[in-house]
Order: sequence, then structure tokens, then C-alpha cells
Amino acid sequence: QVQLVESGGGLVQAGGSLRLSCAASGRTFSSYAMGWFRQAPGKEREFVAAISWNGGSTYYADSVKGRFTISRDYAKRTVYLQMNSVKAEDTAVYYCNSNVFLGTTMTPLGSWGQGTQVTVSS
Repeated sequence: QVQLVESGGGLVQAGGSLRLSCAASGRTFSSYAMGWFRQAPGKEREFVAAISWNGGSTYYADSVKGRFTISRDYAKRTVYLQMNSVKAEDTAVYYCNSNVFLGTTMTPLGSWGQGTQVTVSS
């Protein structure tokens, strides 16, 4: 079983930047694709970005493409989400998942972290 701890959320102005981190422990970090999802108040959790097990491929929701970048550091066992040009609609709790099925629909299959709140002020 893997344990995930997200950090880096906070309050940011529209147009600003933020970097989220997801530190993993408990099993081989490089075995699975990992990803970020988010949930806004009153809405379902949705896919944001994913990265393949070897870091060679990345995937993004259309709503964040060109603004967000996902990456992973194997030495630090950490997945990052660099958020640039943020918008008010990016406000949500962001969650990391330890095993994402990279299909037509990005499906979270693994453990969740506790989430980190991102609030964008307009």
C-alpha cells in the first residue's frame, strides 16, 4: 500500500502560479502512472493531469492544457503539478492518486492523499 501526502496549495490571484507536490511512500514509486484530480464544491472529482510510470508521457484535461505541467522526481519520490495562469475555475481541492489507468477515461485505481486546497481569487 502506498501513502501519499499532498502539499503546496493556498490562495493565489488569478493569473498567478502555484506548485503542488505529492510525496509517496510505501512501495516502488516508479511502478505506476500517477495523476492529479480535483474536486470543486458541489461538483464531482475530475481528472486534471497524469504521468506515465517512466515519466515519458503526460496527459492533461482540456481545461488545463497549456497552463499546467505534471512531472515526477524519482529520487524524491514526488509528483508535481505546476499551475500557471490560474483561473477562478481552478479553485478546488486537489488530490494525488498513486495508480491511474491511462485510458480514454483517466481512471484512478490507487490510494488518495488527503488533498490540498487551491483557491484562486479573481
